[in-house]
Amino acid sequence: MPKGTRLLMTADAAGGVWTYALDLAEGLAVQGVEVVLAVLGPAPPPVQAARAAAIPGVQLRITGLPLDWLAATPREVLDAGEAIATLAREEGVDLIHLNSPAHAAGAAFPVPVVAVSHSCVATWWDAVRGGELPEDFAWRTDLVRQGLLNASALVVPSRAFAEDTARHYGLPQLPIAVHNGRRDAPPVRPAPDAPPLFALTAGRLWDEGKNVATLDRAAARLGLPVLAAGGFSGPNGARVEAPHLRALGQLGGAELAGLLACQPIYVSLALYEPFGLAVTEAAQAGCALLLSDIPSFRELWDGAALFVPARDHGAAAEGIARLAGDAAERARLGGAARDRAARYTVEAMVQAMLEVYRGVLTQGNAA
Repeated sequence: MPKGTRLLMTADAAGGVWTYALDLAEGLAVQGVEVVLAVLGPAPPPVQAARAAAIPGVQLRITGLPLDWLAATPREVLDAGEAIATLAREEGVDLIHLNSPAHAAGAAFPVPVVAVSHSCVATWWDAVRGGELPEDFAWRTDLVRQGLLNASALVVPSRAFAEDTARHYGLPQLPIAVHNGRRDAPPVRPAPDAPPLFALTAGRLWDEGKNVATLDRAAARLGLPVLAAGGFSGPNGARVEAPHLRALGQLGGAELAGLLACQPIYVSLALYEPFGLAVTEAAQAGCALLLSDIPSFRELWDGAALFVPARDHGAAAEGIARLAGDAAERARLGGAARDRAARYTVEAMVQAMLEVYRGVLTQGNAA
């Protein structure tokens, strides 16, 4: 892509998409791509907004437009798509990167669109609940399907999720799998007040797909503390109770890094996880990983983690206890996880996305 190419990228500050968008935008800016970062949904906290605004080559736009998964009606999502198209015209961009494919469902975009699906309600429902989609999910799924079909290129963060997405939406071909990348954090001092040995999980704990209830039941059978970093209440009204976990609340990046530097047993029993940035961060810190045996985790961490059935709290408790009692095995798994995480770099992600963008722009020029 020629230097000076302008890209409009949507993002939200409610979860891992924000981390992904900032890492990608910063990496693209280094390659000479000018990024207009359009934030949808709740505005990011001042510290997060300041970090984004400080990246050379990145221009931050707080739109206030609704997120597709928090919208109350299809019209809200369609109108947001039109507003994004208008912003693209005003900014004079060459390409649009949507991190919410549903926003491509009905808008007339002035330039090609790359849709990146990080998750969706249809595949979430199938993995977590199963059965027929409720009405509130059905219309969202219809919008996502239309957005995926309208986009010039489709990208997802793992091959496993590519297969799920193609199957659920009846796509004519698999989306392009580009593994997420995470920049290695600088070494930090281990948290001084952390227990000498503990298990840790982190993320959007209110999301039923994170399966915190199973981890809570496992924790009830353990003699070591199981710490949980993240919110138990979500912006969509979801809430989980986990009385056997030591709730830490939302932690800043430095606080979480300090806990990971202690190299706890990092646990994710997710029922649904298209990639999992939190697991990657734990692996970069050299934590031994205990993960649910789901296709995406197998794709990313096979040979570098201990796997247990996602809904089996007894197996989870046994696995955690076994690792807690075997320092050599923890060290071996921690080293294997760190080595595997070295594959998932921001640089690799940026180069793969640049190839996607080039292909789309080339097709557009040929047309």
